[in-house]
Amino acid sequence: MLDETDRRILRHHLAEPALARADLAARAGVTVATLWRRLERMQAAGVIRAEQAVIDWRALGYEVEVSLRFTLDKTDPRAFDAFIAAAREVPEVVAIETFLGRVDVRLNVIARDMGHYQEVYRRRILTLPHIAELEALMLISTIKDGEALPL
Repeated sequence: MLDETDRRILRHHLAEPALARADLAARAGVTVATLWRRLERMQAAGVIRAEQAVIDWRALGYEVEVSLRFTLDKTDPRAFDAFIAAAREVPEVVAIETFLGRVDVRLNVIARDMGHYQEVYRRRILTLPHIAELEALMLISTIKDGEALPL
């Protein structure tokens, strides 16, 4: 589906997402018109889903990130939907992922410090419905982020 020109455009776009289109076209070795046409085609095909800001939560004063893994009590057929709906309401939850296997849901939670995390955990997380098991993993460092693809 993608040719080498598309891959080159994507590599440069991923490396520097804020590049002006003219600069991106020059680095990818195509005209601006060709760049626009190819980007539009890749967006229409769903290869490029969105262009968005990537926020560094630490720069905004959030120093703690915790990954919480939940196994839900599935005796209630609405448990999954109720849990997800309630988790979406917690502002400190920055990601919600679902899984097949022992873990049903993972939430990534950010907090300003450990005191703030403890407050969020006690008042917002532990009150989420249908929790059977909960495991917390505190992020120490991110070694590799999945932003770059093998294009």
